[in-house]
Amino acid sequence: MEQVSLDINGKKTQVSIEKNWTLLFVLREVLGLTGAKCGCSTGDCGACKVIIDGEAVNSCLVLARNLEGKKIETIEGLSNGTELHPIQQAFIDAGAVQCGYCTPGMVMSAKALLDRIENPTEEEIRNNGISNNLCRCTGYVKIVEAIRLAARRMMEAKAGGKKEES
Repeated sequence: MEQVSLDINGKKTQVSIEKNWTLLFVLREVLGLTGAKCGCSTGDCGACKVIIDGEAVNSCLVLARNLEGKKIETIEGLSNGTELHPIQQAFIDAGAVQCGYCTPGMVMSAKALLDRIENPTEEEIRNNGISNNLCRCTGYVKIVEAIRLAARRMMEAKAGGKKEES
């Protein structure tokens, strides 16, 4: 085993790992952060999506040993502890969750997109945000609506406004 220092949700964590352990395995099995889901282990579904240095990444494809010095954000780190992150709340308000299995990956993909593009178009959401995430329950309409709702709310909050659109 080898030691690696990971920066997860703003907290430095020292973990003992095997060379071939993926970030997904370390998150779920070593650290108990089970928000990222193991849907395929091949990088095809996006259920294990996390953000690494600002980019949405399938954690099933990344070796944990290669992440020293990288900033890793997981779904568990979005909420401030008392309120959901605006993207999480928008998914609920827009009815964009059904079985919920893909939701953490969708939310993390949405966050990475909204961190880059404050007010994305539907095309940007579909092509640059969630194109590498699969959902077997929906036609993605409610997910796109949730991301647009989150973008509006986040822009209003940034501008100091309190108005919320549903």
